[in-house]
Amino acid sequence: MKTWVPSDSVADVLSELPGVECAVYDGTSSMPDGVEEVEVWIPPLVTVPDVPGTLARMSSLRLLQTVTAGVEPYRPHMPEGAVLCNARGVHEAGTAEWAVGAMIAVLREFPGFVDAQRRGEWTYHHTDVLADSTVLIVGYGSIGAALERRLDGFEVEIVRVARSAREGVHGMDELPALLPEADVVVLLVPATAATSGMVDAAFLARMKDGAVLVNAARGGVVDTDALVAELKDGRLRAALDVTAPEPLPAGHPLWSAPGVLITPHVAGSTPASVRRTLRLVRAQVERYLAGEPLENVITDSY
Repeated sequence: MKTWVPSDSVADVLSELPGVECAVYDGTSSMPDGVEEVEVWIPPLVTVPDVPGTLARMSSLRLLQTVTAGVEPYRPHMPEGAVLCNARGVHEAGTAEWAVGAMIAVLREFPGFVDAQRRGEWTYHHTDVLADSTVLIVGYGSIGAALERRLDGFEVEIVRVARSAREGVHGMDELPALLPEADVVVLLVPATAATSGMVDAAFLARMKDGAVLVNAARGGVVDTDALVAELKDGRLRAALDVTAPEPLPAGHPLWSAPGVLITPHVAGSTPASVRRTLRLVRAQVERYLAGEPLENVITDSY
């Protein structure tokens, strides 16, 4: 079974499985031979060039297993007869941990104190605090639940929003009424047609003065120009692990906007994610070989 994998470490965990022939393709080197014979493809974390063209040539593809929760580069181009699965659960710990650290860093003004430290200045003053805040989680799935578990003990009120309402979770149609009450708004929605640009000027205008927007979803979920305007006005603050455009080019207004903490899409880039990715990939390929039901199958937009 010809299998393309993103790294030697993934090849190693699959090497003992019977009949599995691995070739490493990380998108930075030349494409291996035999693309038409690839039955299982595990793409790398960073999307390879020309996904549509590559998938169009994969006439033997039966399983595409991503190492990311997002599947937007692949879903529209999947060949007939191939199953698409994501890595739900792999990045929960890292992303949730990043979100907690990011909101605390912005509320407690850690970036400003680091700048003062470099200048050798003692800039004593009161800051905001996470305690007694309302944290609105937009896109309450497995990562949202992981975030809530990590916020337990911080003495905050959690408000949950998902695509469809269920017990204890509001639907997206209720979001406009919930935004004005939130001190922290955390974005964890998938990148879909429905979420593209959803955080626009109207969305931001409904957030309360001084609130913090935390984006651990995708950069395209937020209207960057509208966010820059709110940041420059000093009305909102933000913590961004993702941006649009991405990578954020030198000289972009977001770099110098006040009240924003930016990290280069690293929330899920941790040793824990690597370990969990290897376990998921091994187990998924074992299921495929045994003809057992696969996990994390994408049946709709997400």
